[in-house]
Order: sequence, then C-alpha cells, then structure tokens
Amino acid sequence: MSQTAISEGGRLPMWRAAWVVARRDFSAILFSRSFIFFLLGPLFPVIVMGLAGGVGAQVQSEAAVADIGIAMEAKDVDAMLAARGALAEQMPGVVPPMVELERLRPGEAYDARAVLERAEGSLAAVVTGTLDAPVLTATEERAARWQGVVGLVAGNAQAGSVPAPASVETAIVGTSGAAETSGRLRTAQIGQVLLFLLIMLLASMVLSNLVEEKGNKIIEVLAAAIPMDALFMGKLFAMLGVSVVGIAVWGTCGAAILFAGGQSLSDYANPGVGWPMFFLLFPLYFAMGYLLLGSIFLAVGSLASTVREVQTLSMPATMFQILVFFFASLAVTDRGGLIEYGAMAFPLSSPFAMVARAAVEESLWPHLLALGWQGLWVFIFVKLGANLFRRRVMKSGPRQSRRRFGLGFPARAQAVAKEAG
Repeated sequence: MSQTAISEGGRLPMWRAAWVVARRDFSAILFSRSFIFFLLGPLFPVIVMGLAGGVGAQVQSEAAVADIGIAMEAKDVDAMLAARGALAEQMPGVVPPMVELERLRPGEAYDARAVLERAEGSLAAVVTGTLDAPVLTATEERAARWQGVVGLVAGNAQAGSVPAPASVETAIVGTSGAAETSGRLRTAQIGQVLLFLLIMLLASMVLSNLVEEKGNKIIEVLAAAIPMDALFMGKLFAMLGVSVVGIAVWGTCGAAILFAGGQSLSDYANPGVGWPMFFLLFPLYFAMGYLLLGSIFLAVGSLASTVREVQTLSMPATMFQILVFFFASLAVTDRGGLIEYGAMAFPLSSPFAMVARAAVEESLWPHLLALGWQGLWVFIFVKLGANLFRRRVMKSGPRQSRRRFGLGFPARAQAVAKEAG
C-alpha cells in the first residue's frame, strides 16, 4: 500500500477506512448462503401485514370524509343547508356533509364538472339547479349512493309544501377531489407501513454482525488499525447496501406479481409529487431512516456482549420506534398542524412523515430541507455511537476523561510513592 494512502500514525484516512470496512462486510454478507434466507424473510411481515388490515384505521376514517358542495341561488343554498341540518339530527350518519360553494345569480350557470375534475380538497359531488329540479354531479358510485339523499334534502328544503323527495338528475364525472384525496391518503399510509417494515426488518442486522465480531475479537483488531468513526460508518453503509440489494429483489418480484395480475400504477391514485419522484424519494427516506435507526442499534450493540443482552437492550429502542411510527401515522390526519410539523422535525419520525407528505403534497422543496436535516442527525448519531463504543468497550478516550473518572489513579499513586522514597 502506498504511503499516500496511509495517514500519520499508520492509520488509513477515515473515509478510506470506512470504504474498506463497508466493502468487506458487504461482500461477506452478499455472497453467503444465509443471504438467500434473508431474501425470504419479508414473506412473514407481508403475511402479518395482510392479516392486520386494520392498521391505520384513523387514517382511513380521515380519508373517508367527503363533502357535497352546493352551487345554487342564495335562497336555495340556505334552504338546502337548513334542511340538511334538520335531517342530520333525525338520521345521524346517513346524510353526508354539505358545504356552500357559490351563491349564483338568477340564470347564472356553474360548471360543476370542471370543479370536480380539478380534484381539490374533500369535495366529492356538486348540487346545482333548483330545489324543484336539482342536478347532482359526481362519480358514478357516489351519484348512485347520494341521489336519493339529495332528493330528500331538496324535497324538505321546499318551503310551503309537504316534504317529498325531489327528482334528481345526475351528471357523471371520472374523478373528484374527495376520490383523489382518499387515494393519496391511502398511498401515504401504505408508504409509511412499507417503510417501517423494511427499516425494522433490515436495521436489526447490524446488531448481530456487531455482536459476532465483538465475540471473536475482530472489533479490537479493526479498532487498532482504523478510526472508530470509520468503523461505524463502514458497517452502517455496508448493511445499507445489502438492504438495497434485498429491496431491489423484492421490488422486482412484487412488480412482476402485480403486472401478472393485470394491475399497473394507473390503477392507483397518483402521488402529489408524481410516481417517478415518489420512487426516487422513497429509497432516500429509507436510507435516512435506516441509518438513523441503525446507528442507534450500533450504539446498543456496543453495550452488549451476548445475544441475550442485545435482545434486552434493543427492546426499548424497538418499542420506541413503534411509537414513533404511530406518531408519524397520526401526522397524516393533521396536515398543516403542529403534529405534522413536529413529526417532520423529529429526526426518527421525519422519514415516515415526509414519505406521507410526498404522497399528498406536490411541493418538492420541503424534501430537500428534510433530507439535509436527517443527514445531519445521521452524522450526530454515528458520532455519539462511536464515542460510546470507544469509552464503554475499548476503554479508550481523551486522557482528561480518564483522569476525571479516576482511571489514571494507579500511575499517580506510583509517582507519589517514588517521590516519597
């Protein structure tokens, strides 16, 4: 090896050493027979995910909210809203919410189809026309469901007459704001669950690898040759590379299964940032989430010497990550609120919150800020984990720290005894 490749003191530079460790671990795992069983591992979480279909019920209930807009003359709008309020008290849960869209002048037209096809907010249908002849514009499914309800509301809204359902004309559109919002929220939920399962499944590999090398004293040999930060960084990125290979295999198989079943991306709601950008952001947020949790697991592994100790110490970290996931899931229902901003700012929940945001929002600049913020915390967590390992396992560190904790007492005692003769 050339002298330029080795820094002062006979050690490799940090990034060169990290690359050596990453290449070593990546090759050892990827070309092992156990990697085949690793690829089969996701079958079990997929089965569990299929059985646990009720996860994220609050997100689904939020996605189910749909409004009927009213665009009629002013007196008709007031009459429809009043009749809807009275019927909602008599039949709770039957009459959908109705909101005022616009108060029209006599004879003024309103393009309900164009409003719905813009796919904004939770608007699912629009009622136009008059109380005697209302027109319901909605998707085919919602028009069939709400035609009778709208007729009942319009009949009750007619003053001075015996309440009777009005005859409602329907106009069918391909999509609506409520359908688009509901689909995007489902995409956000699926993305969060998939990201959580992948991170929890793959991040635990760093623990077993670290404990194994501590048991056979390889860690001590590596620590004597390279900086501890480089050792941690190399192991993290090696496991990340193995995880990316696994995800590529699983993603290819999943896409092949969907294609064989006659499904395509056009069957699902288009994410806010679009499918190409969503497929770019998802692996980036996986990498950040994996590195954040993996650095915590590496720090936990530095405190353990056996597999049993690893399981005991890693359980609080795992349970905390589950709570973080549910916190990020709750943020989906509070778009623009304190919970969503808190989930995006907290480093461990930020990848989950930002995946959901990519599914429901169109803006891209928040993702640049979030990736930079998460990268900063990855660096901080790796530094803290490396320092913890150095102090608790290698019993090394700054000389001032050893003096502070009394580790240098025997040497001082010998010096005093020598001076005393």
